[in-house]
Amino acid sequence: MFWVVHLAAPAQVSCWHIVWVPACPRWCRYRRVSRLHPDHALKACYRPFPCPACHPREGRTTTHIQRREIITLLGGAAAALPLAAHAQQPVMPVIGYLHSGSPSSFAHLVAAFREGLSGGGYVEGQNVGIEFRWAEGRYDQLPALAAELVGHRVALIVTGGGDPPPLAAKSATTTIPIVFTSSSDPVKLGLVASLNRPGSNVTGFWTYTSQLGPKRFEVMRQLFPASTLIAVLVNPNNPNAHIDMPDLQNAARTVGQSIIFVTSSTETEIDAVFATLRDRRVSALLVNTDPYFLARRDQLVSLAARYSVPAVYPWREAVAAGGLMSYGASLADAYHQVGIYAGRILKGAKPADLPVIQPATFELVINLKTARALNLELPPKLLALTDEVIE
Repeated sequence: MFWVVHLAAPAQVSCWHIVWVPACPRWCRYRRVSRLHPDHALKACYRPFPCPACHPREGRTTTHIQRREIITLLGGAAAALPLAAHAQQPVMPVIGYLHSGSPSSFAHLVAAFREGLSGGGYVEGQNVGIEFRWAEGRYDQLPALAAELVGHRVALIVTGGGDPPPLAAKSATTTIPIVFTSSSDPVKLGLVASLNRPGSNVTGFWTYTSQLGPKRFEVMRQLFPASTLIAVLVNPNNPNAHIDMPDLQNAARTVGQSIIFVTSSTETEIDAVFATLRDRRVSALLVNTDPYFLARRDQLVSLAARYSVPAVYPWREAVAAGGLMSYGASLADAYHQVGIYAGRILKGAKPADLPVIQPATFELVINLKTARALNLELPPKLLALTDEVIE
């Protein structure tokens, strides 16, 4: 059934009518003006025929209205069009951001992620939203935080802060796209089927941080003889610690280096570790990759200076804060690339078709001011290999 407006020729009729008529082929020449209901529509007829109020036909019901009323009705329908168009605008996509650390310690990496995202045309607050979930170093909270993001039906999940966040996200969903940064081999972790063809809802950036243990030991050997003892700091609360420790033992054995492991997962325990290093007469410290240690880099650098312990880190950020040396991939570049991938996925790309990104280069960064404070003479060969020297 349709509401039909008959606009008859002035010579035949002097009033306006809305006529309730059955929808049938006789009325197929009416032109639709606007939809009022899925089963009814306002239509206008420009065929001059006798006024239906004066010549009623069987099967119709007529209602007389004034010209002013029909104009008001048409105007109201037209005014509703912008509201309907507004209601049909696409909903802004939301990215879930899952991290094992805290926002204050990783603000520079979030900024790098936003830059990569904006390169794909997405700006937070304008055409994309971001929901952050920070574990604050409590790895056991990651599964619940990942489940929260899945429950909010985010468009995709971005993870940072080591291997536990992407593992938690992958356990929480098999459909929502996930873009990660991982320090360990994502194939061995079970995140992807292969680096070139991830084959699932997961892809991202592999920083190689855990695989660079042998290279860091090699760099340290240029500073200290093989007879010296080197300590390796690991976080026992990190689920990957049991994987990293055998790998580090093998790496030390490869270069003939004697090592001991010291563990810490709190601020107080970090203080105690350096007292142990002094008592054991350790020559140097290798800090294992861990988001908590990256967040506590200022404390580590300060204690290393107080106890005169040369320390090597996986991240440039620690050397910029006053640490002696670092060797690894650029974390800022990794998060920037993750932002680019997130933008591509929002535009329709599938994670299964996006290869896992690997670093093109690794950076050796040395702080000369710290080396002088430790009375270390850096070999010319080592300086020649350095990518960045901080004075």
